[in-house]
Amino acid sequence: MSTITLQHLLDACSPGGASVLTSVTPLEPAAGPHASVAPAKYLEGKGRDAKSVFAYERRFWNGEAVTAVVIDAKPSQINRVEATMSAAIADGDPVLARTPRIELHFERDGKEIVYSDLDLPHRAFDGQIRAGTINGELAIEAQEYQDLRDATVNHARPLLECSPITLLFGGWDASRKSHQGRYRSILVGEIIGILADQDGDPEVNQSKRGGTRIDPLGARIQLDRAGRKAIADAQKEELSKKTYDNSIGKDEKEGLARLGVGGIPPSLEQLGGVTCQAIIRSHVLSFAALRALRFDSPTPEGDVACRALLAALALNGLARSDAELLLRANCDLVETGPAVVTLDKRYGQKENFEPLSIDQAQELLSAAIDHATQEANLTWDGSVLVVEGNPAILNAATDDAQDD
Repeated sequence: MSTITLQHLLDACSPGGASVLTSVTPLEPAAGPHASVAPAKYLEGKGRDAKSVFAYERRFWNGEAVTAVVIDAKPSQINRVEATMSAAIADGDPVLARTPRIELHFERDGKEIVYSDLDLPHRAFDGQIRAGTINGELAIEAQEYQDLRDATVNHARPLLECSPITLLFGGWDASRKSHQGRYRSILVGEIIGILADQDGDPEVNQSKRGGTRIDPLGARIQLDRAGRKAIADAQKEELSKKTYDNSIGKDEKEGLARLGVGGIPPSLEQLGGVTCQAIIRSHVLSFAALRALRFDSPTPEGDVACRALLAALALNGLARSDAELLLRANCDLVETGPAVVTLDKRYGQKENFEPLSIDQAQELLSAAIDHATQEANLTWDGSVLVVEGNPAILNAATDDAQDD
């Protein structure tokens, strides 16, 4: 079985080409099929009534309607692809480093902090970028950034040459009063688990995880409000406002817990894992969505070359992400077989390929870059649009949400 080539991508990105390329991988818990896995958690309800839950859905598997749990949702899977690409660029990867990008720069205590559009949730249209400056000018007034915001699906070259990741993984300039840029994600993916027990309430598959903390000084430590305040005051600069306020509040038990003092008896209050009979990771690369993009190329072949470049960039990120099965604690997974990569050939015809290794994906992306720069006169040289972040936002940032 062969691997996908640049010619396959060019054919798929041409009118009448393939609709999608899919990659489906069977997985199982690293400890074995007997082990449970910890799916993603979501908050259900608001305020004090909010509770953590797993997301269950009805799916179709092996010819039957079944109940599945979302182990890793579509946004999370794309974030994992972005993270591997961002890390490779930071490490100076010679191919990915040629990718144009936006960088957001901050300075804290004399040290530079840098985020790129691969790290920011709304990519080129992120609020952090809009609040920043470019060469001393408000970002929203700088011509370089206005060009990105004024780009459209039919005139997408400015984004391709400055923030291709926005075209690849999607972006929406939602805060703009008019002429909002909207770009759907070209690559999507997810990991789901087919529940082991399909009868009755899906929560029967859930386990509870015990939480405990041992303090070597004593299982119980009593500190009045004044004592807790003295400890909290000494650490005030390191504590978020929410943690500080709760640590000196009237509730002694909560206050000590916030300060990390004293023991916590074992309990089964936290969501644990879910038992699955099968786990499936799947990704879909949409050539139909790519063909909707135009890049003001001199010839139609130039636009095809630009689309193929985005497809190769997606496959490069996917090869890297698939090689790193890193999710969350108590959710270590392994492949039980190779990824099944399938190219839609239209009208029910399909062609299968070997999954790309990182080295093969590198060769494919390098060839796609060279082809697009020649066919479309594309600038793709690792240029970086530097945005100076707003220091007021940096100074106001806390991690209160992580205290819950």
